[in-house]
Amino acid sequence: MVKKEFQKEEKPRETRVEFLVSLASFLVTALFIVTFVVQNFEIPSSSMENTLLIGDHVVVNHIQFSPGTRWLGRLLPYRAIKRGDIVVFLHPRQPGWRNTTMSPGIPGDRIHLRNGWVYRNGQKLDEPYTIAHDPDQPYDYRDNFPAQPPQADAQYPDGEISLRSHIEGDDLVVPANSYFGMGDHRDVSLDSRFWGFIPQENIVGRPLLIYWSFETPNGQYLKTGFADQASFIANVVLHFFDETRWNRTLRIVR
Repeated sequence: MVKKEFQKEEKPRETRVEFLVSLASFLVTALFIVTFVVQNFEIPSSSMENTLLIGDHVVVNHIQFSPGTRWLGRLLPYRAIKRGDIVVFLHPRQPGWRNTTMSPGIPGDRIHLRNGWVYRNGQKLDEPYTIAHDPDQPYDYRDNFPAQPPQADAQYPDGEISLRSHIEGDDLVVPANSYFGMGDHRDVSLDSRFWGFIPQENIVGRPLLIYWSFETPNGQYLKTGFADQASFIANVVLHFFDETRWNRTLRIVR
């Protein structure tokens, strides 16, 4: 009995044109995602310690806080900003500078601080993620806001002046299309108490994931000179393994 040998049919090879079309489709999709959906961002300051540290590199969701659309509303996870959300925003008093903050106050909320504790709509907030207030470093305006007037040498006088028209009794009332942001490290955070509300249009997105974290000195983001940048890059190359915070890699941001 003669056995029939079956040869496997060879799959047609991808032509050069088909390869280029596939590559172009991939690049267009990746560019769309990087441009409109997610973006990387490096935490520049200590205002959100210990939730986010200087040198944390995070993936930011661009579209979550965008206005929903009729056609894509069911496909994309649009939603309004909630109390306690962490947001990346364009600083309203320092053009071009991005930072992160937590939003304890949404439009209509009444906010005040007493002895460093935050009260929203008359209720004292339980915020276990914040760094405890240091009673040995009192600062009346920061800790008893907005009851105490700002200091004469205020860093953002225009921002503090803009807040005064929104004070009702002991509270600051958050206006429409604006948010009141505060850092988790309350004693060092220069936030809405000092420079005013965050306009809705200044919200960039929400940090989702820490994909890499490297030990970075405070104030590194201010060193924009070529020599400083080159020196820091060299330090990253030399100490990538021993100064990467491996325990923060792929950590979900609360």
